[in-house]
Amino acid sequence: MSKKQKKIKQKEETPAYKLALGKLRESAICDLAECFAVFCGDDYPIAKDDWAYVTSQGRIYLNPRREASVRELEYVLAHCMLQLGLGHFVESRMGDPLWIRACDLAVTAFLRDSKFVTPPMSFQGSLPVPAKTAEQAYEQLKLLPASRDNVSFSTMSGGRPDMVWEGKPDYEYEEELANSFRRSMRNTVREAAGLRPVSSYDVWHDHDDCMRARDWFITSYPLLGAIAADFRIIKDISVLKREGIRVAAVSPQLKEIYVNEDEDLTQEEWKFVLAHEFLHAALRHDVRCEDREPTLWNVACDYVINLWLREMNVGDMPDWVLYDEQFRGMTAEAVYDIVCADPRYYKGIALGDLLYGEAEWWDNLGGANVDEFYRKALQQGLEFHKKHNRGYLPSDLVEEIYAVSRPPIRWDVLLAKWFDEQFEPLENHRTYARMSRRQSATPDIPRPAWYLQEEPMEQRIFGVLLDTSGSMDRSLLAAALGSIASYSESRDVNHVRVVFCDAAAYDQGIMSPEEIAGKVKIRGRGGTVLQPGIDLLDRDEKFPKDAPLLIITDGECDKLKLYGRTHAFLVPWGNRLPFVPKGPVFRLK
Repeated sequence: MSKKQKKIKQKEETPAYKLALGKLRESAICDLAECFAVFCGDDYPIAKDDWAYVTSQGRIYLNPRREASVRELEYVLAHCMLQLGLGHFVESRMGDPLWIRACDLAVTAFLRDSKFVTPPMSFQGSLPVPAKTAEQAYEQLKLLPASRDNVSFSTMSGGRPDMVWEGKPDYEYEEELANSFRRSMRNTVREAAGLRPVSSYDVWHDHDDCMRARDWFITSYPLLGAIAADFRIIKDISVLKREGIRVAAVSPQLKEIYVNEDEDLTQEEWKFVLAHEFLHAALRHDVRCEDREPTLWNVACDYVINLWLREMNVGDMPDWVLYDEQFRGMTAEAVYDIVCADPRYYKGIALGDLLYGEAEWWDNLGGANVDEFYRKALQQGLEFHKKHNRGYLPSDLVEEIYAVSRPPIRWDVLLAKWFDEQFEPLENHRTYARMSRRQSATPDIPRPAWYLQEEPMEQRIFGVLLDTSGSMDRSLLAAALGSIASYSESRDVNHVRVVFCDAAAYDQGIMSPEEIAGKVKIRGRGGTVLQPGIDLLDRDEKFPKDAPLLIITDGECDKLKLYGRTHAFLVPWGNRLPFVPKGPVFRLK
């Protein structure tokens, strides 16, 4: 027998009820379906026309003599499971036929509304009363005696009860049904975001206060719901010790939150903590750090987020979080400038909950795709949150979300804008000193020519200090020089003072954009000392004191003194300068 025939035979031999049970374990009641034992044999009493019955201990007994399709058995099994999942086993009422009938009506109404299983023909009749809950159906059946003799919706023939009392249930079936709904909603959000659904065997199958707090965001707080659905919560004590994490920390790159289970926090406090970490990641605080001091930047972001969360009334704020009313209404960048004035104090109170990661590793991981995920999840969450009126949001948080949701401006566009600020576009002037060609229709009328003033052209000059040390990548140098040449030429800046620096300064003199683009040969490739190049330009009387300076380096340089000259830095993406720059920093990527 071939392998294909064996597979076909095995499939044919699999009982239909097992296939039905397997489908239910992947349906909207997946967690609940895992809690039942299903029997299909001849060693228990059951009539020929019966479908099945369920006991209060989570045992379902199917009729082995009744032929049924997988779809029909799905419905019958789901009906029996929901009797326990909806809390219908009430010991004091198990002898009341009206209560049993009300339970059958409630389960039938639930399955019809949810539509995740198809009822057999015998269960498709009209319901005698509206039955949103068993209690509601029970009260209405007592008021309408005539409806008691209507068609039965029990899985046992003759209207006999399909629930058998075997003692108080020893399992939280209602809680498992609630977990199923939470998982189903979470998977719907993940599917909308193009992510893999969560199975019952995943790490998500945990229900302590921290995990319940995370589930609350998925089901009840749309602003952060999609982000919460895609994050893993890690409780590995070795990771916490290695990273020095006291309570919680977030890795936006890995989309992981690390939590300390030993911290005695309530579910409401975990909501606050998790929302804090979600906002760190969603607002891209790790990427926005740029060349700032990481610990102080983390502190500045903590103050801003905690003020927002307190204003939004999300959870309960623990006593130990960083909170200061003096920073209300300020951006993280503005708070950072204040924090830098007293670095010793703020480093002493820092919690260190933002893990930055390595830029090169981030790019290899597909950082652009993760950035797009955060922008999309945050923007869609904001729109849904506002549309359905799900809670107050501070105006400055909304503004920041809109800012983050827009793709970042490319470095070359920012550099071009800087050039425009330094050199105003030259305007053409008309002159009769040089007449243009006369028109044939009016040859006697002179036409003025257009020209650019020569004096401003001579004064349009800027300096380029180029780090040519061995740590600089040749491809970055080529891209930077090409950009400078193209911008200079397009803005009528025909003079560029070029200085190469590594262990010493090499003055290349004044060059044209064409010479920079094609004829410059890099010298040196030794160590990195840039200050001599700056001093050379500052002492040169022929180089204007107000001429701007563009410094191209990888950041592995000494602290620079610019003597008040207008300047900017061009550094590779992910690198930081070893000092706080006063001029703009453009990141080459």
